[in-house]
Amino acid sequence: MSEGETTKTIFKSENFFSSTKPIELLHMDLFGPSYTKSIGGNYYGLVIVDDFSKFTWTLFIVAKDHAFTAFK
Repeated sequence: MSEGETTKTIFKSENFFSSTKPIELLHMDLFGPSYTKSIGGNYYGLVIVDDFSKFTWTLFIVAKDHAFTAFK
């Protein structure tokens, strides 16, 4: 093989975890500050997605430190 040639590496498949019931696995994203305020006057948002049902919650919060309270 010459120096200019490359070889393709093959990756082993990883274990894939999928939830089997609602609220077993949640994906969350906390974002902000946004340029525009929400209707309630908040600049931050918390998005929660249930892996099983793909149901999505979007919560608008005043500041990032209020995320846990909004999640509860």
